[in-house]
Amino acid sequence: MSVETTSQSIRTEVSKVISGQDAIIEQILVAILANGHVLLEGVPGVAKTLMVRALARTLSMQYGRIQFTPDLMPSDVIGTSIFNPKTSDFELRKGPIFVNVLLADEINRTPPKTQAALLESMEERRVTIDGEAHPLPPPFLVFATQNPLDFEGTYPLPEAQLDRFLLKVLVDYPGDAAEIDVLRRHHQGFRPQSLEDAGIQEVVSPEQLLDLQRQVQKITVEDKVFSYIYDIVKATRNSNDVLVGASPRAGIALLNCSKAIAALRGREFVIPDDVKELALPVLRHRVILRPEAEVEGLTIDRVLTGLLAAQPVPR
Repeated sequence: MSVETTSQSIRTEVSKVISGQDAIIEQILVAILANGHVLLEGVPGVAKTLMVRALARTLSMQYGRIQFTPDLMPSDVIGTSIFNPKTSDFELRKGPIFVNVLLADEINRTPPKTQAALLESMEERRVTIDGEAHPLPPPFLVFATQNPLDFEGTYPLPEAQLDRFLLKVLVDYPGDAAEIDVLRRHHQGFRPQSLEDAGIQEVVSPEQLLDLQRQVQKITVEDKVFSYIYDIVKATRNSNDVLVGASPRAGIALLNCSKAIAALRGREFVIPDDVKELALPVLRHRVILRPEAEVEGLTIDRVLTGLLAAQPVPR
């Protein structure tokens, strides 16, 4: 089972319910193959939740959703120990985090204490309850959503939390033809609540996905590509518009994503265009602009695009 063939089958199934978001789906597939988490940012109603549900179904993975709210507690996420009077012992009651694909909906609406409950799980793929570590089922992937416009009653994610996400993907409105197709599908009776009726088929098992991830790890990377990745990351640290540049972990993330997209496109080696294409979703949440740059109207993406354009591309 090749990465290219499998990914095409997944796209075919997801396209049964999602229209006009091919680039977004490809970026999410990159993160899945690189065994990383994704932060999805977009206004309500652009099918972020539906996209994740559809992907989880094609991957035959157990799916769970947590609606993050201001009163959500860490134990509501990871679980807790409950005393059983019949056995006079404490029993573990697992939280909704014990799934393969977790959708953390509106993650920035919960306080930092509860946001921190995800830190260990995203990095270590385990949670600690009453001092005892409990592994999460592999593969474990977190997809978090946030609204870029509504900031009332929100708690911005700290840098440590943001850095746990492999990609920050911006979900925009679909194109004209795609949105008309969405209207047509709903007119014909499509119900987002029932993916079974849409005919989405399971494409791979969790075990097969783990094998695909191992295939991605074997993709060839030449020294000039390593240098290109380093030069891009270093440029963020030297920019006059940037307060905090990308860390070495950002370079590792860019490397892993470049290998994943090379595999998606049927290549056994990474080319510089792979790196350049994924630089924005990998770096945009790991770089902090200077306040004066923001006052001048600059954005993270605009600064990063300029830095990429200034870097010589290896041949």
